[in-house]
Amino acid sequence: MSEVAVPRKLVAFDAARYLNDDEAIAEYMTAVLETDDADLLLLALGDVARAKGMAQVAKDAGLGRESLYKALAPGAKPRFDTVVKVAKALGVRLAAQPLTQTAASQSDSSLQRTLDPSARPLPRSHGRVKCR
Repeated sequence: MSEVAVPRKLVAFDAARYLNDDEAIAEYMTAVLETDDADLLLLALGDVARAKGMAQVAKDAGLGRESLYKALAPGAKPRFDTVVKVAKALGVRLAAQPLTQTAASQSDSSLQRTLDPSARPLPRSHGRVKCR
């Protein structure tokens, strides 16, 4: 007698389930901000808001719960001050960093520091290649 294979049901991934402390939230938001994707930022803010409780976040941001849902909905175009209020209510700060290095040179420098903490940073070519 053979056994009947029972199909397994996949559960949709929900980032909010894993955002259980401030460090995880900060890492998640930092990774999202590095993508330069406004829609992904709204999605991430929504994930964090669900993790912290939408009603409480709405109250802390000075918004109605339904207004918060609308502001963070896919395709929404909330005002910047709304995004800042929500971020503050979530306990995160949007920060700016200079774009002086390319991602490749940053990772090269990080790798070099990892291998030898006393090493000087790698020289940057500034997009120019010298041939001899």
